[in-house]
Amino acid sequence: MSAVLEAVDVSKRFGGVHALRNVSLRLREGDVVGLIGPNGSGKTTFLNCLSGVFPPSTGRIALDGRPIPRRGHAVARRGVVRTFQNIRLFGWLTALQNVEVGALGAGRARRGSSRRHALQTLAQLGIDRLADRYAGTLSYGDQRRLEIARALAAAPRFLLLDEPAAGMNEGESAELGAAVQAIRRERGCGVLVVEHDLRLIMRICDHVVVLNEGEVIASGSPGDVRTDPAVVAAYIGTDDTGNATNGGAE
Repeated sequence: MSAVLEAVDVSKRFGGVHALRNVSLRLREGDVVGLIGPNGSGKTTFLNCLSGVFPPSTGRIALDGRPIPRRGHAVARRGVVRTFQNIRLFGWLTALQNVEVGALGAGRARRGSSRRHALQTLAQLGIDRLADRYAGTLSYGDQRRLEIARALAAAPRFLLLDEPAAGMNEGESAELGAAVQAIRRERGCGVLVVEHDLRLIMRICDHVVVLNEGEVIASGSPGDVRTDPAVVAAYIGTDDTGNATNGGAE
C-alpha cells in the first residue's frame, strides 16, 4: 500500500486569530494534490503545520499513521520536504552545490556520490546546463526550479511546493507542470502544490482542496472544484456573463 501524509481536523491559532479551522487533507504517494484559495486563506500556514515549522493548535498530522515530529529537519528525514514562497537558495554557491547541500543535509547521498546525484536531479528539472552558475545569478524562473531540485535531492516521499510558479511566464509554468508530472511518474512521491496559477493546478492535479478564511470550502476533482459555486464566489470570480473567469481555463 502507498504511504499517506494526512491532516485531520487541523486548526491553528495565533493569539485570538484563527488561521486554520478543522482542515483535513490526505496525500498519497503518487498523487498530485492542489491547495488553492485567496491570499490570507491559510494555505502557507497549513504547509507550515504539515512540514513541522510549527505545530497545529488542535488536530492531528500523521505519516503512515504515526504523528510527524515537531521539528522541520526531523520531518524532512521522515520524507516530507518542502519549498518556500520566498526563495531560500544559497546565492553564493553554484546550482550544483545548492543541490548537493540538499542531498547531504538529508543524508540521502555520501560525499563521493553527491555530485552525481545532484547532476541527475538538476537534469530532471531541465537545468543541468546551469550546474556551474552561481544561484544568485540565475533568472527567477531558474531559481524556482533550482529550489525544487534541491528539495528533490533529499529523495522525499512527499514534496510540498509553496507557489512554485510565482513570477513565471506561461511557457515556464507549462515546463514546471511537465516537471511535476515527471517527478510523480519517475519518483512516485506525492506532491502538494500551493499555487495561484489555476491553469497549472487544473492541468496537473488529481484532486484540489480550496481554503477560504482558514476553512475548507470545497474538495474534489479539478472539474468539480472549478464549477463549485462557493469556489467561484470566493476565489475564481465570474465575468460579465456569469461564467467563471480564468479558473475555468482548460
